[in-house]
Amino acid sequence: MIRMTALTTTRRRFLSSLAVLPALAVGGMGLRPVWAQDAPEPAGTVDMEALLETGELPEKALGAEDAPVTIVEYASMTCSHCASFHVNTYPALKEQYIDTGKVRFIMREFPFDPRAEAGFMLARCAEDRYFPMVKVLFERQDKWAPVQDARTALFNIAKLAGFSQESFEACLTNQELLDDVRAVRARGASEFGVNATPTFFINGKKYSGALSIAQMSAIIDPLL
Repeated sequence: MIRMTALTTTRRRFLSSLAVLPALAVGGMGLRPVWAQDAPEPAGTVDMEALLETGELPEKALGAEDAPVTIVEYASMTCSHCASFHVNTYPALKEQYIDTGKVRFIMREFPFDPRAEAGFMLARCAEDRYFPMVKVLFERQDKWAPVQDARTALFNIAKLAGFSQESFEACLTNQELLDDVRAVRARGASEFGVNATPTFFINGKKYSGALSIAQMSAIIDPLL
């Protein structure tokens, strides 16, 4: 009986010590917990004042204007890596950082092909439904980007945002809007060195690829 009591006490102490191991590793020995994510190395920096100057089109942004962190994303609507980011990472980024006032998120067009241009034009024509339209187009990218009749596929998606056949056609034949979308891409390439999508500028530092929420957090958290 005495032995069982002693063993039980020892076991409880052992289990209690396991619970504080991560804290000891971080605070007492200068080590990082095993779940910590290293921030990726930036591929360069740009001048934030120049980056935030408005181009040919009004900015499409979410989040507080005075947020301590600003993320500018250059994306293409037909880019599978962009779709992966917006489906897998963006919802958590929005919930944890944009909606809480920590991040201001700006999205800019960098279309690589006519279908990507059409997708962005429809998002622009959706006006205050820009981000919902972008969301649906990325979520359903495989339903319109690679198919033979992309125009019909895009119209079926656009109808969900309230487009009629007439407004759909008017949007996609708007040469001024097409020229402006192309100008946004040209400026991104010439002034900020964008040559792939997605490309993110986080407080001026450049990162490429579909970053995970863990990678995003590792970059953002030290800036808060």
